[in-house]
Amino acid sequence: MHLYNDNNIDHNQESILIDKTKKGNERPWREKKLANVEYYELLHILDFKKTERVKACAEVLEYKVDKQTLEKNLFKVWFCKSPLCPMCNWRKTMKHGIQSQKIIAEVMKQKPKCRWLFLTLSVKNVYDGADLDQSLKDMAQGFRRLMQYKKIKQNLIGFMRATEVTVNDTDNSYNQHMHVLLCVEPMYFKNTENYVTQKQWIAFWKKAMKLDYDPVAHIQIVRPKNKHKSDIESAVAETVKYPVKDTDYRTSDREKNLQRVADLEQGLYKKRLISYGGLLKEIHKELNLDNVEDGDLVHVDDEEKEINENAYSVVAYWNWERANYFVKNQG
Repeated sequence: MHLYNDNNIDHNQESILIDKTKKGNERPWREKKLANVEYYELLHILDFKKTERVKACAEVLEYKVDKQTLEKNLFKVWFCKSPLCPMCNWRKTMKHGIQSQKIIAEVMKQKPKCRWLFLTLSVKNVYDGADLDQSLKDMAQGFRRLMQYKKIKQNLIGFMRATEVTVNDTDNSYNQHMHVLLCVEPMYFKNTENYVTQKQWIAFWKKAMKLDYDPVAHIQIVRPKNKHKSDIESAVAETVKYPVKDTDYRTSDREKNLQRVADLEQGLYKKRLISYGGLLKEIHKELNLDNVEDGDLVHVDDEEKEINENAYSVVAYWNWERANYFVKNQG
């Protein structure tokens, strides 16, 4: 990991943080902090209690540097963990992706003949925070009922569920939907007693949600989207999306942004957006993986190694005036 640009260093000055992965890709700390600052400014205008917490998110990044190898690892950062924070959602998405790959690899060891399905569930759009709040609560309950129906349950090994909310730019409504990766026994495809058709999924979801209209319930077999990704990697990529894209409330229209943040904050308040069931839940526990939403967001990368006790600290801090991270040069 290259921590800062050391070309032509003036040792009395500071250098802009450059934090690269082993593959040479630069980690987007500045980009995410700038987005976090916009989010903080909206919360400040709306007078949210957590405004100062969001402002302080990832202001200081502490790295540990091995004296012998000069290898650097992220060691300590404070994250606000607000559901709309672009900085935290970047970290959560990385962590969720890595955890999911580990869980799925273990599932396939234990159930080598299992099959994977990708299910998308949605209901009618809503137009304000109160309705979004109620709809997400109803969907969580409806999903629990759905997974208990005999025909679905009989061949279900487990699932991973992630909830996403998108904004419709045309009418400013909110679409709340679930991405669900289902692991099923091969018997699922054997006959009509086991197989659940597209039409039946819609009927089951309608029943579970107690609706008077046909909602969206789209089921498909997991297949690779491109030759560079396996089928499972493609499905995981869908289920580990940000719960809300920050571009949905970071538009050129300030009034629109304020309304969207107010609605989304109300709707997402105290919601569990990621959950596991069945064998996937058991493996999550066996692997001693913590909760993505309120767990450790510092150590999320598989590149990170144990830190040598002889390592020294290097600190990068966010400069509000210069809108970037800076590292004090050594020596």
